[in-house]
Amino acid sequence: MTDRRFLAANARVAESGLRGRVVAPTYTDGTVARIALPHVDLCRAPSGARDKQMLLGQGFRVLERHEGWAFGVDMADGYVGYLPETVLDAAPRPTHRIGQRSAHLYSAPDFKSPERGLLSFLSGVTVTAKADGFHHTPQGYIAAQHLIPAEHALPDIAATAMLFLGTPYLWGGNTGTGIDCSGLIQMALWAAGHTCPRDSDLQEAQLGLELPENAPLKRGDLIFWAGHVGMMLDPETLIHANAHHMRVATEPLAGATARIGAREFGEITARKRLEPVP
Repeated sequence: MTDRRFLAANARVAESGLRGRVVAPTYTDGTVARIALPHVDLCRAPSGARDKQMLLGQGFRVLERHEGWAFGVDMADGYVGYLPETVLDAAPRPTHRIGQRSAHLYSAPDFKSPERGLLSFLSGVTVTAKADGFHHTPQGYIAAQHLIPAEHALPDIAATAMLFLGTPYLWGGNTGTGIDCSGLIQMALWAAGHTCPRDSDLQEAQLGLELPENAPLKRGDLIFWAGHVGMMLDPETLIHANAHHMRVATEPLAGATARIGAREFGEITARKRLEPVP
């Protein structure tokens, strides 16, 4: 059965690569647009439930515009869905990204000037000028300390996960104001330059090498349950976005395993390492 999360087709249009496999009135390669708001929900249907969120500057390949909605593909992870047409524009590829949990947009190159908004980690912006410790972008001024070059990698995925400590839990969230378990893992891996699918079942299937049950854990290892994922900060401590604490929290893996096994997702299904196992 085709996974609807990646089926780039609806009743009116399909991606060109699906010709011969999916029947559609129209086939298209689509056109590239970018997210123009700080963040937006990618929905499984027009006005439907949120599957995930997309951030300012991220690329979206539009296959169809219909009745105010754009249907297409998130270019970062291949997820298919619907966005309001009004959240898209033809902005150039971002030159920089937000390098911390969140950053303010200011109306002038002055930290006392009125703020215009808030951008989340890895949001993409195009810097057009630099002045007085601030970078100017079409959205406003951003403190230079809050930006990293677009291609710069943050290799310590556990340190990146810790940026989100205390962030409220939000199903389908990908931002510093709300995030879920698999969103936390995806953001940490994206920042390090890894490809990473959005949902925990896909992450379990596609990421890393499985550890033997008795192998010692270390920083950056991923722990999976059926419907949940967390990351190790050290051999004993887990960080995860979870609905028990309703935030990104750290706790001993042993305690989390006992609670999750008894009340939530059952037993651990996999322990994964992103580098080759010795």
